[in-house]
Amino acid sequence: MHESSIVEGILRIVSDEAARHGAPRISRVNLAVGLLACVEARTLTACFELLAEGTPAEGAPLDVQLLPLRGVCPTCGDVETRKRKFSCPSCGDDAVHWIDGRELYIASIEVPGPDATDLPAAAQTTEG
Repeated sequence: MHESSIVEGILRIVSDEAARHGAPRISRVNLAVGLLACVEARTLTACFELLAEGTPAEGAPLDVQLLPLRGVCPTCGDVETRKRKFSCPSCGDDAVHWIDGRELYIASIEVPGPDATDLPAAAQTTEG
């Protein structure tokens, strides 16, 4: 399960960013993941919940946004799909040149605003 090592890296980055900006805790982490990144969103969130204990991200949700797969079909031109089907979603051609789908990055880190209590209702977004 390589998701745990990915989550360890995410936690290291968000903890460093929180410290750099003087935020004592993190209220949410937003992650963008391509369809071909070979990670399971549910496993990532479960590992995050477990490994975040004792860090500034403890109790913060990890929201995983799955990014569409984009490519160029020789018949249709630019295409995109949200399914792991490697033929053109428009014409079915198998000669699509897929140009992305392997992304995995922290889209944003949310921290409580200066007037926030321990409730995650108010959050300030910091791009990561």
